Amino acid sequence: MSDREIECCDSTEVHEELLRIVEKTMPEETELYDLAELFKVFGDSTRIRILFVLSSAEVCVCDLARALNMTQSAISHQLRILKQNKLVKSRREGKSVFYSLADGHVSTIIAQGREHIEEE
Repeated sequence: MSDREIECCDSTEVHEELLRIVEKTMPEETELYDLAELFKVFGDSTRIRILFVLSSAEVCVCDLARALNMTQSAISHQLRILKQNKLVKSRREGKSVFYSLADGHVSTIIAQGREHIEEE
């Protein structure tokens, strides 16, 4: 059997007790939808690169553009998506706007994702 094949049960047997546990713990459909939408935001490598930079330091758009070798316009577009999804926050200082991660959850999600892909 290859790694790509999915093993299935040899017979159909419904485990009612397990299904009751699932029914009690399953979030509402709207919450599952919102969670899926959040993970879509992490599905873009440019946004992941931005989040990695912001996990190290609070930086302005100019610095992000330089660090990632991208235009300020492209960075701003991605920051808008990240901000709408409450993954980054901003603050103005004079003529500059500095961005940082919204909270510790964001860096935890990234760290756990890295751990997962590094597992054997």
